[in-house]
Amino acid sequence: MDKEFTDWIHLKENLHEKIVGKNIGREINGKSRDFTRPVIIYKKLAHGFYFVIPATTKLKNGTWYIGYRHKSTDAAACLHQARAIDHRRFHSKMGELDGGNFQRIKAGFATLYT
Repeated sequence: MDKEFTDWIHLKENLHEKIVGKNIGREINGKSRDFTRPVIIYKKLAHGFYFVIPATTKLKNGTWYIGYRHKSTDAAACLHQARAIDHRRFHSKMGELDGGNFQRIKAGFATLYT
């Protein structure tokens, strides 16, 4: 059993160094020094675990994107990049969406995924 545990630790170290935190393919990346990306918290799943929708200020059209305005800035919710994340990935709170924008994002998400 100790051998299996040691093998698992080495695998976890390799995965952490090579994969965790790095996006691949068409996954959306952050632009800052810390590669942060604004997200919309769609739903709290469990203690410290949230389902989020990444956002971008690069406006896009199509059913995968829902445009909104936040603090005088046009942005788009990237519905196709929605994912579950741990709260330790959160960097800072940028604010809250007004109810109308959040409802439009929820409706767009429901249209695509239900």
